[in-house]
Amino acid sequence: MALTDGTYRLGPSTARLLIRTGRAGLGRRAGHDLTIEAARWSGEVVLVVGDPDRSSVEVTIETGSLKVLEGTGGLKALTDTDRAEIKRTLEGKDLLHTAEHPTITFRSTRVTGTPQSFEIAGDLTIKGRTRPVTVHGQGNGGRVFRGWATITQSTWGIKPYTAFLGALRLADAVRVECEVARLEPVDGPR
Repeated sequence: MALTDGTYRLGPSTARLLIRTGRAGLGRRAGHDLTIEAARWSGEVVLVVGDPDRSSVEVTIETGSLKVLEGTGGLKALTDTDRAEIKRTLEGKDLLHTAEHPTITFRSTRVTGTPQSFEIAGDLTIKGRTRPVTVHGQGNGGRVFRGWATITQSTWGIKPYTAFLGALRLADAVRVECEVARLEPVDGPR
């Protein structure tokens, strides 16, 4: 399938949006590296293949839809109780405060490169704070696209989770990844 100009819809039916965390501190062996997925999100891509600067990307994530897919490492396996506690912590006032900030948004300000290797500079808004972010990406013949960015939580006023009097803490930098399996035209089937 050749990549063509147009407006495309993104979301859980066409792509996956993941957040990968790491551990820090003296007690890091006790914790888990987490893979968290956004279950409810939507986006729109305006694609101009021959002039990427005219292309754009917008994404909105429902903060209450984040769920723990897996936890690797640690002294014991991640349980369903652990997953529920992590979700409560994510939604709480110290981290995402989902009651007051129900969405995270990204709006591109500039797209450069080719469909095979590109960068999307834009503004990421978390907890009411907007900061610049660059998403790095790769494409595979117009069928699959992967993008990633490293986000430093404290830049958006998020205090990384800590336990055991600070001996175990979530690393401040997290990696956000998106894998687009297919582009769905806005005027196509829903």
